[in-house]
Amino acid sequence: MGFRDKFKNADNALTFNDVILLPGWTTLEPDEASVKTQATRSVSLNAPFIASPMDTVTESEMAIALARNGCLGVLHRNCTAEEEVDMARAVKRAEALIIRDVITVNPETTIEELLELMSEHSISGFPVVENGDSLAGIVTWRDVRLADKALKVGDVMTKDVITGTEETSLEEAMGILHEHRIEKLPIVDGKGRVRGLMTMKDITLKGTYPDALRDEEGRLICAAATSPFDLERAKALDQYVDVLITDVAHFHNKNCFEATEKILKEVEAEVIVGNIGTYEAAEDCLTKLDGVAGLRVGIGSGSICSTSVVTRAGAPTLYAASQAADAVKDYGADVPVIADGGLRNPGDIAVALAVGASCAMMGNVFAGCSESPGRLVALEGRYYKEYYGMGSPRARRKRFVQDRYSQPSKAISEGVEGWVPYRGPVTDIISEFVGGLKAAMGYVGARTIPEMWDKARLALITERGAKEIAPHDIMRPGPNREP
Repeated sequence: MGFRDKFKNADNALTFNDVILLPGWTTLEPDEASVKTQATRSVSLNAPFIASPMDTVTESEMAIALARNGCLGVLHRNCTAEEEVDMARAVKRAEALIIRDVITVNPETTIEELLELMSEHSISGFPVVENGDSLAGIVTWRDVRLADKALKVGDVMTKDVITGTEETSLEEAMGILHEHRIEKLPIVDGKGRVRGLMTMKDITLKGTYPDALRDEEGRLICAAATSPFDLERAKALDQYVDVLITDVAHFHNKNCFEATEKILKEVEAEVIVGNIGTYEAAEDCLTKLDGVAGLRVGIGSGSICSTSVVTRAGAPTLYAASQAADAVKDYGADVPVIADGGLRNPGDIAVALAVGASCAMMGNVFAGCSESPGRLVALEGRYYKEYYGMGSPRARRKRFVQDRYSQPSKAISEGVEGWVPYRGPVTDIISEFVGGLKAAMGYVGARTIPEMWDKARLALITERGAKEIAPHDIMRPGPNREP
């Protein structure tokens, strides 16, 4: 093939602004559409939204809020392995019917040490154990708030502890907690050893979030990012998370594949791999890696990513999703495709679903929410939240995601820093996006996301056409303008 043929045979790497959904014959109203989908082979979502593993987007607070609303947040890895594990533990402890990973103290713990533990773990009470794990008492904030910090837990703890057993049902636990006006019920075995903890807070939350994603033990589903080359981190996270995501910019790489093979063999959590951008990459993931549970696709499309500018290499998310979805279909694989990058609104998500994606991963959208860890600032009368790419100088200074980008690019930034408008609670964003997505499905006539794959049709649109379909030729209200 001659060099000129590279132009003739070039693919059309289309992205969201290049296409539009065509309306189709429909027999349903938007509120009849279902937006349930799969994030992995076994993890179902009640809405197809996933928060990116970025340190201005997803830590435990965001992951908890999304899981409670039927979506998924992926904990970032721009921190020590211990810090990421702590975030995962916080997600799992948030609503467990029986907390298994119980944090305990002993009678010799000082009040000062206890207060530090309360602050560190955001916990108001602890079982007190001695001789390993035998229950000796319980200590709560009420016991220590006015106590001398030099005293020990044994001096102030409640020794006559009301307990439950493994056989204690939810209803029985509620009755015990109410009868004795207590907030925590230690679960002990026949020898008085602590085996878990039930709390009134967690029991109450069970009925508050009916759409929450929960594991078999009633805990919130948790996902976390890891480097393919950090097997020890992956194994440490595996004790707490349900899903692991390999977090590299270009996964279709011999070293990434070989490293991920080891992770797949060593962990029980489902593993999503990425990012990838072509049919060949998806094909190799499906045929060379045994046990892959999902494909994360899209390279260089994120609002905060400059990879395709710096390197002129990339695979726009819409193009990448269609490529990967075709590979999944051709091989008959039960592997969801996660469109990652450049999705700004429900219409973009609808288009991604139309070309075979199962769900959408977003950073910009969630970065502006209350639950994101980015700083909140006021600029010219409006609120914004901090947001930067994982290849930006700011993220790279932490040095935990240096291997997300290929070796040569470590000398150059592949992300930028900025601010995004403050959007409020993530619950409001999910409600808005679900409504918009259902409206798009109504236009297509698709009751489910698999029907979107079959029924949705796309049309190409010019740059001028893209401007025409947006609001135009009007003066819109702003902070300093009258309508």
